[in-house]
Amino acid sequence: MGCDGGTIPKRHELVKGPKKIEKVDKNAELVARWYYCTLSQEKLKKPIVSCELGRLYNKDAVIEFLLDKSPDKPHAESAGHIKSIKNIIELNLSDNPAWEGDKGNTKGDTYDEQRAQFICPVVGLEMNGKHRFCVLRQCGCVFSERALKEIKTDVCHKCGGAFQAEDIILLNGDKDEVEELRKKMEEKRLKAKMEKKSKKPKAVESAVSNGGTTEEAPGPSKTLNGNKSNPKASSVSSAESKTSGKATTSSSSASKRPHLNDKSEAYKSIFTSHSSAKRTKDQSSNWVTHTAYYF
Repeated sequence: MGCDGGTIPKRHELVKGPKKIEKVDKNAELVARWYYCTLSQEKLKKPIVSCELGRLYNKDAVIEFLLDKSPDKPHAESAGHIKSIKNIIELNLSDNPAWEGDKGNTKGDTYDEQRAQFICPVVGLEMNGKHRFCVLRQCGCVFSERALKEIKTDVCHKCGGAFQAEDIILLNGDKDEVEELRKKMEEKRLKAKMEKKSKKPKAVESAVSNGGTTEEAPGPSKTLNGNKSNPKASSVSSAESKTSGKATTSSSSASKRPHLNDKSEAYKSIFTSHSSAKRTKDQSSNWVTHTAYYF
């Protein structure tokens, strides 16, 4: 069979069987989900944010993704549901006092066996993927699921803010839990859209009603002479008042003027229209002077 050199082939070398399913190392998967950004695949560092599906990101990576949403970017599908900065929650994490940083593993032959960088502030469990952690949507505080179950309350253990059961988001859940969170996210966004659409016609109606009231509001011309209901009558009355005012002013000015009938004859003789100023043809001259009189 072409086995030169006396080699004996084995069955698995000659017969092609079904491919073996590659098993993913659980430790490597936990490290990738809890220690590295889902979008940029870089180590998580503050500020750290979470989406509505419970995935962890570096805030800088999310901002860069929102500024440039090109599909060619690697791992862009993991953040496709993030439409704006409002869709992420900045995490309020509690530092682990026993964390040694990157000095815990210098050889590089294991997967970050050092202590986690963050812990639960209530129970003290490390946030390394071995324990389930949750984030509150309202304040962003992070707790272990055990702490929320053992100490049931409607107030945040860290900041004292009020929250409801709907505000709890599980971090790095399995596929079924992620699908449930996705349904809640879509329902919430649809509800927000419906509320915006319902608010728009109400705002238009209020604007129209306010405009109508301002047009019907009586002005100074409408309140004149007690005519508030009929604007035409008020305008007519205002016009009449103006004309009457003009007549009174003209009569007053005419009364102030001197009448010729009231004056003496000596005053009348000053003017050329007086009979004493008129001359006969014999008295008038044939030449024209600078004070010529024409009769």
